[in-house]
Amino acid sequence: MPAPVPGTAPTPVNPRSRVLVASLIGTTIEFYDFYIYATAAVLVFPQLFFPDSDPTTALLSSFAVFGAAMVARPIGAVVFGHLGDRLGRKKTLVVSLLTMGVATFLIGVLPTYAQAGWVATALLVLMRLAQGFALGGEWSGAALVATENAPSGKRALYGTFPQLGAPLGFIIGNGLFLLMGALLPSAAGADPSQPSDAFLVWGWRVPFLFSAVMVAIGLWVRSRLVESAVFTRTRAAGGVRRLPLATVVRGHGRQLVLGTFIMLATYVLFYLMTTFSLSYGRAAKNAAVPGLGYGYTTFVLMLIFGVLFFAAFTLVSGPLADRYGRRTTLIWVTAAIVVFGLVWAPLIGLGTLGVVLWLVLGFTLMGLTFGPMGALLPELFPTSVRYTGSGISYNVSSILGAAVAPFIAVALWEAGDGSPWLVGLYLSAMALLTLTALLLGKETRHVSLDDGETARADDPARSVTATGGS
Repeated sequence: MPAPVPGTAPTPVNPRSRVLVASLIGTTIEFYDFYIYATAAVLVFPQLFFPDSDPTTALLSSFAVFGAAMVARPIGAVVFGHLGDRLGRKKTLVVSLLTMGVATFLIGVLPTYAQAGWVATALLVLMRLAQGFALGGEWSGAALVATENAPSGKRALYGTFPQLGAPLGFIIGNGLFLLMGALLPSAAGADPSQPSDAFLVWGWRVPFLFSAVMVAIGLWVRSRLVESAVFTRTRAAGGVRRLPLATVVRGHGRQLVLGTFIMLATYVLFYLMTTFSLSYGRAAKNAAVPGLGYGYTTFVLMLIFGVLFFAAFTLVSGPLADRYGRRTTLIWVTAAIVVFGLVWAPLIGLGTLGVVLWLVLGFTLMGLTFGPMGALLPELFPTSVRYTGSGISYNVSSILGAAVAPFIAVALWEAGDGSPWLVGLYLSAMALLTLTALLLGKETRHVSLDDGETARADDPARSVTATGGS
């Protein structure tokens, strides 16, 4: 470990348990907030905010609003990245979590189209953009808290804890939707794939309002953190950049591009396995665009079962990436995703057992590809621009992968006359792009996150102290 800068006090260290809990709980809350919207986008928003459209158009409109948040995420990455690289990780994480919590709570009190017309839809879009903006700053900060405080040889393992927030948030969010559906069942003889009248009137709001409780817990946990020792040393050495965005674009453009495409298959796979699959699984077999015909409760329980494998293999991926390297692990996993896309439709065609196997395999691959990203993306960038660089790569990839994935999948589903084989080919094609990026990149396992970078007078975006000045 580098020697302390002369004249400075020893840097306080976060206990390992606090690091893991803080990085996990924040992303769990953020992903919970994000995915309850994804569930509502399929289940109730087409009827509540786009009632004048036919069912397919309403669903696509709801997905379009869902995707709009992805556009806001890179903006959030730039803004929160600037704050995180200038002022520190802890303060920025608190602000991002609070922003997400307020936006999610407000969705729970929005008027519907029947009550306020287009104003209701516009407010929904605005809150969704705020969610995306907040998530754009959350992930990279949580990943940095975990990896910058990790012991030697366990950085990828520590990096899986913020990643674990994705499956946990999904399980909590959808579990709460299931609970509300059980408490507010449809009338006898009603379509079991459709929510009850009470659920449409007020039941859907409960998961959004409940986020306030979770955010309060998350803020308390994060308030007990001390600043990252790596960032503290960089700041003490005068390595804080006045314009982190300019520095990372000018000096680390290749890493930005590689990081963006390394994340691509992960995003496409996840949003196909969650958002699209929920639409496909619930669509009736005799619909204009046939689906699997499962009731909402049945299919969500199947999804949650699959997500358990997502959580388990997210943790498994950390030791694998620490032992064999991030690049090597991800090359093999991404190649498996290519194959998975090719066997997508045949698996589903085997009936319920095949559908369960499809979900288990998809979410297992999701855990194996998502877990190492918590270490790999931060390792691509030096301390002074790590928040900005990792955040931009992660969130620009969300536009290329997540924002359009459900929308494209629905269009391909229709083009295939109800068969998902074109959707599988789309996943394989995106995975090939990720595989190319991995082959062009380098292994980052032995990269030091404590780079001791100092100011350079000839740097146009030269460093400043965290309190300002140039």
